[in-house]
Amino acid sequence: MATLLYRLGRFSFRKRGRIAAVWLLLLTLLGVGAAALMGPTSDKFSMPGTESQRALDDLDRQFPQAGGATGAIVLAAPEGRKLDPAAVAPVVKEASELDGVIAAMDPFQTGSVSQDGRYALIQVQFDKAADEVTDEQKSAYEAVGADVEDLRVEHGGEVMGGEVEVGSTEALGVLVAAVVLVVTFGSLVAAGMTLLNALIGVAVGMAGLFSLTSVIELTSTAPILALMLGLAVGIDYSLFITSRYRQYLAEGLEPEEAAGRATGTAGSAVVFAGATVVIALAGLSVVGIPFLSVMGLAAAGTVAVAVLVALTLLPAFLSFAGEKILPRKQRHADGNTAGNGTVTEGFGFTWGRIVTKLRVPLLIVGILGLGALTLPAQDMRIALPDAGTAAEGTPARKAYDLTSEGFGEGFNGRLIAVVNGEDAQSTGTAAEKATALIKDTDGILTVAPPQMNEQGTTALLTIIPEAGPTAVATEDAVHDIRDRVADIEGADIALTGATALGIDVSEKLADALPVYLLLVVGLSILLLMLVFRSVLVPLKAALGFLLTVGATFGITVAIFQEGHLAGLVGVDTPGPLVSFLPILLIGILFGLAMDYEVFLVSRMREDFVHGADPQAAMVSGMGHNARVVTAAALIMTAVFGGFVLMDDPIIKSIGFALAVGVVVDAFVVRMTLVPAVMSLLGRAAWWLPKPIDKVLPDLDIEGEKLNRQLAEETREKAPASV
Repeated sequence: MATLLYRLGRFSFRKRGRIAAVWLLLLTLLGVGAAALMGPTSDKFSMPGTESQRALDDLDRQFPQAGGATGAIVLAAPEGRKLDPAAVAPVVKEASELDGVIAAMDPFQTGSVSQDGRYALIQVQFDKAADEVTDEQKSAYEAVGADVEDLRVEHGGEVMGGEVEVGSTEALGVLVAAVVLVVTFGSLVAAGMTLLNALIGVAVGMAGLFSLTSVIELTSTAPILALMLGLAVGIDYSLFITSRYRQYLAEGLEPEEAAGRATGTAGSAVVFAGATVVIALAGLSVVGIPFLSVMGLAAAGTVAVAVLVALTLLPAFLSFAGEKILPRKQRHADGNTAGNGTVTEGFGFTWGRIVTKLRVPLLIVGILGLGALTLPAQDMRIALPDAGTAAEGTPARKAYDLTSEGFGEGFNGRLIAVVNGEDAQSTGTAAEKATALIKDTDGILTVAPPQMNEQGTTALLTIIPEAGPTAVATEDAVHDIRDRVADIEGADIALTGATALGIDVSEKLADALPVYLLLVVGLSILLLMLVFRSVLVPLKAALGFLLTVGATFGITVAIFQEGHLAGLVGVDTPGPLVSFLPILLIGILFGLAMDYEVFLVSRMREDFVHGADPQAAMVSGMGHNARVVTAAALIMTAVFGGFVLMDDPIIKSIGFALAVGVVVDAFVVRMTLVPAVMSLLGRAAWWLPKPIDKVLPDLDIEGEKLNRQLAEETREKAPASV
């Protein structure tokens, strides 16, 4: 692999104009395609194979007028006063006349008025699903009741779901990344070139992704996740290759040769690291959940583009940059960038020696500390987010809070029982039996009279739980209802609604989590065994990954679910973690953890196979790569941290968890525990049974074969030059 990438790096360096032109042309074509073909994203979370999804599909066929999005307009009179039916009627009439609305229910006719008469709920039924309702229709819906005096009017319901927008806050992460690059390289040209290279890769990936939205349904979080990862890995991969290029220049190599070797060695590590991220993200498809598969594949696509850009466009940029890639003090007056071959020892060498001396205490403190941070994860709860966790001040949150104030939280978590029978009589009888059983279920407040379709073969029962949508009591009530109505004969009864669907999604993801974790850990052991040709190094890496994941889960649960220090990250209302966060976090952190493992340990192996003592090889690996890994981790943390500033609770929690995971994995696990274990194991770290050694292919990640080949070519040319 290293030899192939070496040739690719030299080719891109020589043909810089053509390579740059190809990427710019591709970016232009995809940009035009995105502008012409881009379709809307969706907040719909479908879950094939679950009872709630089956019931929704039945509604589309048997009761289509009830299958569209719903809205809930909440009205409240001033304190101490009651609502006047004459004042509410114009609001009902205005809502019923909206484009796309089938009906708006008068709360005084449906009984949706609070006991004190101060609050009322107008139920609005749209003819299309929430993701099909246009922005104009949503704006008109939000304007209903704007002219009503002396009444508070808030607008909520499924229809209020909207696309997640990327704003200026995310640019702060990129700004911090730029500062870190300038400090790391000591050159504005090097920092700017690295950042530009990554941004072009992200632009290409995102343009390609949006070009597909006309034929592929994307959730609103998928492009944000792709942007988040594309930025982070794009900057890091360019950083690694540029750093190795500058190192080769300092050792006296010609620029083209330095670019080739940097692409062959650091580029090999980038290919492996990128492949692990892509495999882990694409592996989300095995869970069998469409929206999660799309999220994983979208992010995997941007990461793959980032790798290709780093291997081809970056060497071309290095050629354009010339000697300006180096700090001013390292450039020679005659323009020759060749160095004297010496490497100044920095803090990485010092830290490596400190870890060697204190390896046992550091291991004990590190493992116990991460174990303690993992403890809150025992109480982790997952659920799909509802309006109750939305940012304060948003329309959906204000409607949720006003509904809870007037009626109780259960009115925000309505359940729907769908009763399908062969004829009107059997359907009606089954609906009556189901109503009686559901009313008698713990945690249920009330059940509305059944609504029948035109044929009378399908009935809808609207169920109001006592607790909120994500409460444990509501989850228990859903299971109890399903158990109670299972034995009713003459009709098929299924429970659905946003609340039931969220519970089904969470349970399916929770069941898939251990399987996916086992898959990822097993994959890490296999891949690292291929790279490092060792048994203990992969096992150590996998155990370190488990420590990272556990601590990250624990910290995220403590803040987002339990509310400790929640105000510092802008969490208004603590609650369960979004249901797909744990499995998504495992996939992403696995890839990123393997990044740092490869970049640090590959240099240790490189020195070891060239004859260095195991302790010296460990110190050398830390010394040469600690600065780059530190910069890479800071950049990733900054990029992910920028998304914590967003109002959307899903993106905020994902950004926070990834930022914390990178900090824990890079600084505690990879740069402290890993070198401590390597020092403790010594030569045994590189032990591999001979039968396995013969079977495993040699990927040459550290470029050992490439170095031998180049050395041999140098010897062959030496006599001819005499």
